[in-house]
Amino acid sequence: MPKTYRAALIGCGRMGATIDDEVRDHPNSFLWLPYSHAAGYVACERTELIAVSDPIAEKVAQIQARYSVPAGYTDYRELIEQEHPDIISVATRPGPHAEIVEFAADHGVRGIYCEKPLCSSMREADAMRAACERHGVKFNYGTQRRYMPLYQTMRGLIDAGELGTVNAVIGYCGVGSAQWSHTHAADMLLYLAGDGEVEYVQGTALTKDADWEGSHLTSDPGIASAYVRFRNGVHGYLVAAGGYEFEVSGPKGKLRSLENGASVQWRRVEGPHNLMVDVPFPEYARASGTVRGIEDIVAALDSGGETLGNIGIASRSQEIILSIVESSRQGGARVSLPLENRDLKVARKDW
Repeated sequence: MPKTYRAALIGCGRMGATIDDEVRDHPNSFLWLPYSHAAGYVACERTELIAVSDPIAEKVAQIQARYSVPAGYTDYRELIEQEHPDIISVATRPGPHAEIVEFAADHGVRGIYCEKPLCSSMREADAMRAACERHGVKFNYGTQRRYMPLYQTMRGLIDAGELGTVNAVIGYCGVGSAQWSHTHAADMLLYLAGDGEVEYVQGTALTKDADWEGSHLTSDPGIASAYVRFRNGVHGYLVAAGGYEFEVSGPKGKLRSLENGASVQWRRVEGPHNLMVDVPFPEYARASGTVRGIEDIVAALDSGGETLGNIGIASRSQEIILSIVESSRQGGARVSLPLENRDLKVARKDW
């Protein structure tokens, strides 16, 4: 019989436990549900949610009751040391992500699912990566789209050469906040470009001089535009047009996700005049990105293989965001990666 993995939730707030309530009546709720980490562990056949933690005791009690969780703690360290979970979710505010991941990795947790943003600086990301790699932790990043069948089908067509050599990936994601919103957008640029290394970044973040305290940006600024040059030659763009849609373009055609992943348009170059014509997109399953991210950790624990949003990929994704902010600080200058200023910090004071 397959092993059931013991899971624990650290952070009993919105993404950790209650966001399902916000989208349940949305016409496109099929895109997300089950959405929260707690709901995802309950839905996953291979995991059992055995404990939750939050500094606010009332939240702990509420989430224990909601999901029938046997153990509750106000200190995540005590949870890990007492319960010895196989997998944890880190769904707190961004500030403590790094210390929680390091502690968990150093204290025997084998799988970690960490919400975005990954952290506030590349100094923190480096420490998280070192801890996970030191202990062989199976890590996934909370950018759920990369685990969803629609985007995975897009990536499969790209990898199969259906578009030819990819020229560009474009994210139509509005002027979203760097850490709270565009961490999703940056990760999808990375995923659809093949998850390869980044050569350099240029961008415009809507910062104010008053929000800088040395290398610490105390706001989460909107990103008005960004260019990401991948080492494999793909051009990546974030533009202010909205819709949370992603377009991938090559000499043989284009793919574009529509309405935040509700559907996909595939246009292929055909005929003697090389006209772009609509062709049917392959059928794909509807499935929660949260549940599939958990299932991906389970599969990696079973096999010893790698996860789709591993700590290396997560660090690269986070570095894109921080490099856009650094480029803007330098007046739109080209910022080569790896980012030289590992202490650049983008974090609101309430994080």
